[in-house]
This record gives sequence, structure tokens and C-alpha cells, in this order.
Amino acid sequence: MKLDQDIVIVATKNKGKVKEFEHAFALIGKQVKSMFDYEELPEVIEDGHTFAENALKKAKTVGDALGLPVLADDSGLCVEALDGQPGVYSARYAGENATDQENNQKLLQQLEQLKQGEDTDQTLLSTASFICSLVLYNPSIGEYIETSGAVDGWITSDVAGNGGFGYDPLFYVSQFDKTMAELSLEEKQSISHRGIALRELMSRLHE
Repeated sequence: MKLDQDIVIVATKNKGKVKEFEHAFALIGKQVKSMFDYEELPEVIEDGHTFAENALKKAKTVGDALGLPVLADDSGLCVEALDGQPGVYSARYAGENATDQENNQKLLQQLEQLKQGEDTDQTLLSTASFICSLVLYNPSIGEYIETSGAVDGWITSDVAGNGGFGYDPLFYVSQFDKTMAELSLEEKQSISHRGIALRELMSRLHE
């Protein structure tokens, strides 16, 4: 499958993700459009049990509606101490339409509860992983490419950084001795789950 057009349509209304996709595809001379650029698209209920299921559903629903190739992402945070939560519910961990701050507060509260009774000043609360699944779907031929990426780190109670979005201010990356929200966009994409999945996608497109 090839991306012959100069525009890549990404099935998201997450401004942080749009920014990352714009940066990545600009490197190969392509412009990104998102769901902000199209009206009256069908709503996608993300009821899959995995990131890959949700990404495929979004790509197919939007791709079939537009009749154009569409790239969809589903990603989230899996925290070891919480048995993999919030997982596919990462964006709505604190409830439907929850803000990033509300989701972060709930995550820290859940982890702090596990520490009750422990006499420790440890700021690293649990190991965790960011997971991303990408699906590029072409409705004209009914085919899709799926890639994935993951990055390991720690959830820290020392919230830091104004960059990124979602749980980035809580996700400590030992390689940089910073949270994901403290990294530049270039640094983040060099190690992030979405950056890894995007590089694999680019490689698959050039096969």
C-alpha cells in the first residue's frame, strides 16, 4: 500500500496527536488533516478490547465515510501496579470527557492508595508502558496496514513539564532523566510509542 496523495487524513480530534503526526509527516513532505477538517462524520464508539481493535474500527469507519485512506491511532497507558489500567480507557479514566488533569489526578490517587501504610518517600510509584496501535486503511482496495509501538517508564509523583499531553507529565523516562512532558518533540518522537509505530509504518509503506 502506498500513500500517493500529499495529504494524510488522521482519524483523531486529539490536538496533541495531531501535532505529533504533523511533525512526523512533514519530514516526508506530506500535510496532515484531522477530524477537525471534516464535518458530519459518523461517531466511532471505541468499544474494542485492545488498542488495535479500536484503531482499526476508527480507520475503517472514517475511511469508508470519506472514501479516502485514513490513518487511525489508539494508544494509552498501562500501569503495572494497577494490573494494566487504565489501558484502553486511558482517555476516559476519570469519566467520559475527562480532562488530562482529571485523569492524571485519578491515576495518582489510585497509586497513592496502594502505598497507604508504607513509610516511604519514593517518588517513582510504578513501572508503566505507553502503548500505541496505528492502522492505515485504504477503502478503495479494502486493505490496511497495522503497526504498534511501546515505551517503558515509570509513573512519578513529581509531576513535571508543560509539553506533550495526556499522562506525559507523570511518565518518567530514565534515558533522559525527564518526564515525557519535559522532552522536546524531536526527543519524544525518538523514543515514544507513537514514534516507534510511525517509523514502522513508514518502513512498511516503502516496502
